[in-house]
Amino acid sequence: MALPIVPSDAGMLALQAGVVAAPRMLDPRWALRLTRLRGRGWAIVPIASIVGVIFMIRYASGTASWLTYLALIAVPLLSVAALGWLARGSRPWLALAVAPLFVLAWRAPHALSGEAAGALLSGLSCVTLGVLLSTVTPASWLKAGIVAMACADVWLVSSNLLQAPNNELVAAAPGGGLPQLQSEQFGTITMGYGDLFVAALLGGVFAERRRLQWMAALMTFGLAALFDLLFFVVDSLPATVPVAAALLFVELGLRRGRGRRRPEPTVSGRYGP
Repeated sequence: MALPIVPSDAGMLALQAGVVAAPRMLDPRWALRLTRLRGRGWAIVPIASIVGVIFMIRYASGTASWLTYLALIAVPLLSVAALGWLARGSRPWLALAVAPLFVLAWRAPHALSGEAAGALLSGLSCVTLGVLLSTVTPASWLKAGIVAMACADVWLVSSNLLQAPNNELVAAAPGGGLPQLQSEQFGTITMGYGDLFVAALLGGVFAERRRLQWMAALMTFGLAALFDLLFFVVDSLPATVPVAAALLFVELGLRRGRGRRRPEPTVSGRYGP
């Protein structure tokens, strides 16, 4: 549907910020089971998810078609986990909401309601991935992975390596008129799955500290709104950049706060005869 760029962009940015705010800590019983999988190597997943996919689409025919079928299966299942257990405010019975969202995205793919339903399912699936990856990855390494993903995104966009594979991925569709869940469309704005995935990773990093998570979400929205003013002069922007910038600003605030709380050195001793 032809929705002007400003409300279209506002809707997408609200979803991205909401994905930052949504992840919660994994239940300790399940987290304990994942302990043996914990390691720094998982930090490569963010950058691999964007660079690997782009180059696979460029050089391996049929990748885009395969990814759209993968998303068709994985996104609803991951969304069930998010609404049922892994998102803030989740309840097992809320997982039932995935079915009407999927039907709406399927039956009304070109209406704003259908586009919103599909984008919401993608966002919820990313919440699940963010919770799981933040559980098995040391926080400092996952933060580095987020920044590396944004840097790779900037490189791909500025070198025109991203646009053609991304267009192919967006155009790919499963048969039978089934919904395209490998990317998000709302009005006149398209956002890649990775742009929500990186937002979920940021939310997972701060899931243990609710105040910081909300701060990161609000900062993501504000920075992305300013960053997207560039849409008036360019056609494509790396939407991972505001997420990484929000992470850096929050980290900077934390460092300054710790510096202010550092106690003054005291001199102790014995005085008198």
